[in-house]
Amino acid sequence: MAPPPDTPPRRRARSSLLTVLIPIALLIVVAVGVGSWLQFSERQAGDTVHTTGSTAPDRVDVAATVQRVDAAGRELTLRVRVVPRGNLGEEESTAPVADLSLQTSSATLSDLAFKAHERLTTRDVQVALTGGSIGDYPFDTYETEIEFRAVSGGRPVPVRLLFSNNDTLFAVSADPLSSSREEAVFGLSLVRSGSLLVFAVFMMMVMWALAASVLIGTWYLVSRGEGVVWPALGWMAATLFALSAFRNTAPGTPPIGCVLDWFAFLWAETVIALCLIAVVITGVRSALRADEDGTV
Repeated sequence: MAPPPDTPPRRRARSSLLTVLIPIALLIVVAVGVGSWLQFSERQAGDTVHTTGSTAPDRVDVAATVQRVDAAGRELTLRVRVVPRGNLGEEESTAPVADLSLQTSSATLSDLAFKAHERLTTRDVQVALTGGSIGDYPFDTYETEIEFRAVSGGRPVPVRLLFSNNDTLFAVSADPLSSSREEAVFGLSLVRSGSLLVFAVFMMMVMWALAASVLIGTWYLVSRGEGVVWPALGWMAATLFALSAFRNTAPGTPPIGCVLDWFAFLWAETVIALCLIAVVITGVRSALRADEDGTV
């Protein structure tokens, strides 16, 4: 026996379901596409190597990579690898032919020195940051300069600086500030990475959304004159404490009192706490009034 044809209500239900699923699918595709483009752009920026200084055959190459930015301590850790080229280095450029020293900028906390004929090792140096404040998180910005001059055997030699960034929490732009062959200088500008900025803004939106949800629930319970509704109180109290744990997941460990707190967290916590108190007071009053009416 042939199956009965679809009834009009069934067709309408299927059509309405498609009108909901198709926009959702398109929204997912667009979101994934935008996210892929942003991730690719951020990855390309992180893999970029900025170069300045001399290209002479006999020179010292300095590869400087940002390993970590300590915004609270206002300094960044720079990993430095030195490679003498041409007549300045031994075979395979693993050691200098003469005593080699690297003089750095005033923002760098120490100079570097290497003995002749000793294998070169990677060094970590700290560079002080200027401008900005971590209290502006996640919109804080910083600036600094890195500079290297090379002296081999007591005489200045050409130097080339290759700069890159490995800290995923910060995006670093580097601008060459000198064209001299005896020194290589970059001016650095540091801002929070795009992914961190998006996540921090999303956190603020979630905090306000949760506060608004609790506020709407409070208005409903208070306006209806409900008694002590324990499930609602449990949900509000859980939201109050969960919001603190959620705030502590912010990348970069921002301090209390930053922009994130004053734009969303502190106000959301205040709203939820006041709503919880209001629901308890009105609920207890309604329960006492109901008890009095029952005893009369």
